[in-house]
Amino acid sequence: MIRRPPWRTALGVLFTAVMLFPVYWMVNVSLTPPERMRRSPPDLFPVKPTFDGYARVLGEQLPYFGTSLLVASGTVVLTLTLAAPAAYALAKLRPRGRRPLEFALLVAQMIPGIIMALGFYGIYVALGITNTVWGLIFADSTVSVPFAVLILTAFMSSVPDELVQAARIDGAGPLRAFWSIVLPASRNGVVTAALFAFLWAWSDFVFAATLDSGGALKPLTLGIYRYIGNNNQEWNAIMATAVVASVPTAVLLVLAQRFVAAGITAGAVKD
Repeated sequence: MIRRPPWRTALGVLFTAVMLFPVYWMVNVSLTPPERMRRSPPDLFPVKPTFDGYARVLGEQLPYFGTSLLVASGTVVLTLTLAAPAAYALAKLRPRGRRPLEFALLVAQMIPGIIMALGFYGIYVALGITNTVWGLIFADSTVSVPFAVLILTAFMSSVPDELVQAARIDGAGPLRAFWSIVLPASRNGVVTAALFAFLWAWSDFVFAATLDSGGALKPLTLGIYRYIGNNNQEWNAIMATAVVASVPTAVLLVLAQRFVAAGITAGAVKD
């Protein structure tokens, strides 16, 4: 058993504490009464904790949670529906122009979201589909699909060609080989792509603010934003909403961490 020097352990603990401090401060502010919010120096611990912010979350933000959950789940379904077959074609069918297409997918991720949002707004207004759940799902998928195709392509490339060839010899067509052989073997990559698609859609603000059109449909990010006024920032409610909004993503990350680690590692493999 290799023993590490104590200073390395202490350094690791220090770095971890620095990275987690914003999370702690978010929880601390969510429990701080409004009258103690502007104290100098601020309270490092909630001296007189209050749960008024969390009560407002349960009373006002639940519809926004439902909208965000619906948009994020729809984005995951649409992303995998489009990305998995495309990745299989690039990894195993190897069509002409595969390399330029992969480069185009990489470049697509570099386009600023605000530029895409403005383009979508003009199209959505012309079609009359602003302030719709499936409109937000489509917009969020344009961000997650290129990433999902790239990571699934890298992962499916690591699946031995002999497995696919054996399935073809047994009479399986390309679709059956994809569904029965390659996709199950790429489980870690699928979970990774799905998780990142969910996180992107869950935390989206630009598309939601641009394509909402002032309607009643609002995801959670806009629900938080409504607490911020010109002369009043309700930090207690803001941070309480942020804490509650972080719970689903934290649970997903904990449950899927081993799949994500394997999927990201596979994404670094060159074919």
